[in-house]
Amino acid sequence: MTTDADPQPVVGSVPEPDVGTASPPPSKAGRDLRAAIAIGVGLGGVAAASLFIAKVAFVVFVVVVMMAAVRELGQAMRGRAVAIPEIPLVVGAGAVLVAAYVGGTEKLVVAILLLVVAAVGWGAVADGLDKLAGIAAGVFVACYVALLGGFAVLLVVPADGPRRVVAFVVAVVCSDTGGYAVGVFLGKHPMAPSVSPKKSWEGFAGSAAACALSGGLLFPLTLHATWWQGVVFGLAVVVTATIGDLSESLIKRDLGIKDMGKLLPGHGGILDRFDSFLLTAPVAWALLTLWVPWPT
Repeated sequence: MTTDADPQPVVGSVPEPDVGTASPPPSKAGRDLRAAIAIGVGLGGVAAASLFIAKVAFVVFVVVVMMAAVRELGQAMRGRAVAIPEIPLVVGAGAVLVAAYVGGTEKLVVAILLLVVAAVGWGAVADGLDKLAGIAAGVFVACYVALLGGFAVLLVVPADGPRRVVAFVVAVVCSDTGGYAVGVFLGKHPMAPSVSPKKSWEGFAGSAAACALSGGLLFPLTLHATWWQGVVFGLAVVVTATIGDLSESLIKRDLGIKDMGKLLPGHGGILDRFDSFLLTAPVAWALLTLWVPWPT
């Protein structure tokens, strides 16, 4: 039985859309593009400001980002019942980065070894049944975040460190931007569909072109190196940045999560934004150390 207040729908009729709750369609890349651009520009502005105000300010920026990344990764692992020594790793990651800035590669190696020992020792005495998984996860976090992040700090140590960091950051940004722009419009052949379905070979080609161009221009203009070294640098960056992105996607797939966190709208978590930078940092440091002499 029906009443005027409870009318029956007319068969075949189309209900009116609820304009008050309708949400905009997602971008072809599956994320909020406006928020992603705003956050990306904001982070770039903070990094650039810290870099050219003082080297120490840039180191502080990296320390804060990497400590947040350790905490984020620890929380994601806890969701799969894998407990890591989160507080020691967060504090230790900051100490490793400071050691890299103060003492160079030797202090970085010593600090990361001490952090690994601390992670193993903490995991061995911690409560829980699966101690081996916790220890392995703790060592992984120490190497993945603290060790790789340490090379980003090493880049800024020389007198021309800010220019080295700029070459590194611009190349990674060009890899992300070139791959995104070409992949969205031309991407048809998935690179690794089981890991990251939206990453395509066409996007990889766009990343390679953008990175090679940026390196070929920046090296002679800012680092007094040859253009071909810049091109090789850019091509190396696109490989490591892509592997870094795919690696983080593989970690998230294994953990059963879409994003590492929700701190950065349009990106997800800290690691969702900086995954490409982590694996690229040691390669960028090695090539720049090899090709660009330290100013005397």
